Amino acid sequence: MKGVQRFGVKRKLAPCYVGPYQILERKGKVAYKVQLPVELRAIFPVFHVSQLKKCLRVPKERVEVRDVKLKSDLVYEENPVAVIDRKEWVTRNRVVKFYKILWSNHGDEDATWETDDYLTGVYKTFFEN
Repeated sequence: MKGVQRFGVKRKLAPCYVGPYQILERKGKVAYKVQLPVELRAIFPVFHVSQLKKCLRVPKERVEVRDVKLKSDLVYEENPVAVIDRKEWVTRNRVVKFYKILWSNHGDEDATWETDDYLTGVYKTFFEN
């Protein structure tokens, strides 16, 4: 399903890390229970150690959760916000236009190159704005 991303799924627009959050207790040999905020209450709070990263920041410098609206099945909607850059790829028979797209709920470092055909097919109203 294009345009819909699942929280925690490894895809090109999935967030790398969310947090930092405090570890409450150890559950088994390789799992930890994490204290999640109220906005993420639909997510089960026990994570495998491979999904956690050591936080070297002071807890007072905590970054707040962005305005990602998670649905009950942990899905959120991704929409293109702006075109950052353009380029064309010329072949013998046709010209393929590429656009570097800034996505909602992501920063400039997560912008991706998308084809004109994909953007006009999936996000029909994007170029009208």
